Amino acid sequence: MKSVSPCAACPRFGLGFCDAVLGRPDEFDPGASAGWQYHRVVAAGKQIVAQDQTSPDVFVLCGGWGFRFLQLNDGRRQILNFLLPGDLFSVASVFEERFHFSVKALTAVQFSGMRRSEVQFRLAESPAIVLALAKTCSVEAEASDEIIAMLGQCSAEERIAHLLLHLMRRVAKRNVIREQRYPLPLRQQHIADAVGLTAVHVSRILGSFRDRGIVELSNGVLKVADLAELERIGSLN
Repeated sequence: MKSVSPCAACPRFGLGFCDAVLGRPDEFDPGASAGWQYHRVVAAGKQIVAQDQTSPDVFVLCGGWGFRFLQLNDGRRQILNFLLPGDLFSVASVFEERFHFSVKALTAVQFSGMRRSEVQFRLAESPAIVLALAKTCSVEAEASDEIIAMLGQCSAEERIAHLLLHLMRRVAKRNVIREQRYPLPLRQQHIADAVGLTAVHVSRILGSFRDRGIVELSNGVLKVADLAELERIGSLN
């Protein structure tokens, strides 16, 4: 019996780069990709990629949550972005073998490694893959611009509200959302490291949001009670 690639049954397959590189799920030939693609499972809290590490592979998150970050010399950490299923670890990794960042599993995750040389070969042969990569670049650049504006100009409340709105939009593309309840497996320290605050400050603001009936983050679920007010606080436009 012919084996089936895990990609063939992936519910997020059409979200981004994978479908362009690999082709339609019903056309998958696991034997043909055996030499250049593989899948791994990593436990929550484990590091997947280390800053300055080199690799011949391009990585895509298949399941779970991860985050990309920079570790400063004094131990402080800046989370650059949260990785959701379908996300490339970084667009730059399609072209560069050295990672300028680190990646850690926020929850238990599954990821796919694809040999960079094969990805680049397919990129050179296919306008569809070029377009998919260009769209990914555009999304990544827009998110980076918003992070710069948020960190440089926004108050603590605005930073946290903006991050929640950003993640809510991304989660909604991948999940059916009911009663404004979003799976968000973040600890207060993750939020703090993403928006440049202390965990104590984040706790105080989240408590204020809860008391004012805006949102409540509890047990990995964000419950949104007043979306209009959250958008008023956190929207950059």
